[in-house]
Amino acid sequence: MIVLGIEGYEPAWHHDAEALAAVHRTRFVRLIGRKLRSSWLMWDMAERGWFADGPVILDFGLTHVEITHRKFDECAITWDQIDLNEPIDWYEHFDWRPDPHAALRHARGKILKAVNVIELITVAEWRPRILHAIEFLFEGARLAIYNAMDENGLTDVPESDLPATNWRRVHIA
Repeated sequence: MIVLGIEGYEPAWHHDAEALAAVHRTRFVRLIGRKLRSSWLMWDMAERGWFADGPVILDFGLTHVEITHRKFDECAITWDQIDLNEPIDWYEHFDWRPDPHAALRHARGKILKAVNVIELITVAEWRPRILHAIEFLFEGARLAIYNAMDENGLTDVPESDLPATNWRRVHIA
C-alpha cells in the first residue's frame, strides 16, 4: 500500500504521548547536538501551496525524521522512509519543497537541544489528554509540528508566549 503517493512510506499512528515518546526516544537522543540542515514539505503545485496532510520532513544530515498528524490526536513519526528524489505518485501535481515555511527557516542551521511531545489537558473524562504536537527546541529557536485538526500545522511561537495552563510536555530527548 502506498500512502499519499509516497513509495515506502509506512506511518504507524499513535495517540498516546508516553507511548510515542518511548518508541522514538533512542532515535531522537542521537539527534541532540546536531544542526537542522533543511526541511521539506509536500507541495501542491496546482494550488501553489503547502499540502498540510503530507509529512513534514526534518533533515539532520545523516537522518531524516518525518512527522505527520491526522484525525483528532494521531501522530506518526517515521525515519528515513521517504526518498525525496522519488516522485510523489498521487494526482500528478505534488512535489517536495525545501524550507517553504517561515517557522522551518527560523530553525534551519540551529543545534537541537531537546524534543518533546506536547499534550493538551482537557476536562473531558473520555479524553483527559490529547496528543497535540512534537516540539523541537533548538539553540535560539522553537519549532512545533502540531495537529491542526486532521493535518499538520507549524509554529515557532516562543515558549514564553505559550499559555501557562492546559498543556504538558512529555520529554523524548
